[in-house]
Amino acid sequence: MIIKPRTRGFICLTSHPEGTAQNIKNQIAYVQSKGKIENGPKKVLVIGASTGFGISSRITAAFGSGAATIGVFFEKPAAEGKPGTAGWYNSAAFENEAHAAGLYAKSINGDAFSDEIKKQTIDLIKQDLGQVDLVIYSLASPRRTHPKTGVAYASVLKPIGQPFTNKTVDFHTGVVSDISINPIDSQEDIDNTIAVMGGEDWKFWMEDLHNAGVLADGVKTVAYSYIGPELTFPIYRNGTIGQAKNDLEATVPVINSILNDVNGIAYVSVNKALVTQSSSAIPVVPLYISLLYKVMKEKGIHEGTIEQMQRLFAERLYTADGNVLLDKEGRIRIDDLEMREDVQSEVDKLWNQVTTENIEQISDIEGYRNDFFNLFGFNYDSIDYDAETNEVVNISSI
Repeated sequence: MIIKPRTRGFICLTSHPEGTAQNIKNQIAYVQSKGKIENGPKKVLVIGASTGFGISSRITAAFGSGAATIGVFFEKPAAEGKPGTAGWYNSAAFENEAHAAGLYAKSINGDAFSDEIKKQTIDLIKQDLGQVDLVIYSLASPRRTHPKTGVAYASVLKPIGQPFTNKTVDFHTGVVSDISINPIDSQEDIDNTIAVMGGEDWKFWMEDLHNAGVLADGVKTVAYSYIGPELTFPIYRNGTIGQAKNDLEATVPVINSILNDVNGIAYVSVNKALVTQSSSAIPVVPLYISLLYKVMKEKGIHEGTIEQMQRLFAERLYTADGNVLLDKEGRIRIDDLEMREDVQSEVDKLWNQVTTENIEQISDIEGYRNDFFNLFGFNYDSIDYDAETNEVVNISSI
């Protein structure tokens, strides 16, 4: 079929198998261009492995240090006349490239919050790898069914205490407008968001993996978070999502106690603001990212997910001396370039100036749009989007 992008708000309803494959090839090429990550992981589990930081983590582990990888995700496969999700195509392309390079790669598609998928993953590790030495936790879901109680939770994106009003942009049209978001209605909004996006499921995974004996001595586990600038604090860090991220960070010492007898350690990595399916849904953030991209590209320090993950592995997790650089709260900060004072001061200036009339000139809104469509396999010059493509792409291990 011929597949063109169809959007509804911040969601792209279609994805292109050849374009997503190109995305994966581009990321692999970048990692390979940076050379081997010495002392890197060899057997890696990535939970939330199909898009964004998750797929980039899997690529970095595999093509940066030759790791065998198992990826867990929840994606919709393609059917005749119906394209699969971008994450499905990403994972299919990754497995193809990994196998061609002689690397072990298998995937599990299902609800990573469930005990069933945890058990299936453990069984696969026992069968094929024995143990893993790195566990990446990169789940991004708006809903979670609790595996012990069966209660379904939905996260909410709201400020706490008072309404939040600021600028936002429709990145499709470039229209800048003010948006007001009412605060939470009750503590339940916070509790539900923590239940979905906090640290409990990460802890459940590490408990189950540990109890099954599939964690290697010295295992590392990393979960991803975001802080961002003060202008996004009311809707992000000080809002409901921020409360969930605080819970995620508070889970680190709990997991460390679980891993104590295998000399393991848990980290939270605070990553850079980037165009992802999740970030596109947050008001204010697309406008901030468009301005941030402008500033960082002009300074020559812009990074995408693959640059972030390659640097996380090579310059933080697996350094030559074994030391992991942490901030005073004990977090890895791979958002260090974004949060540089010179970068943030310029973004602040542009934020005060930006309007619908000048956004194309003073921001990188075009770069934002391009990155958004790239996520779904579109806007690649090497792909003929007027040509027929085979939408039915299988993942060899599923």
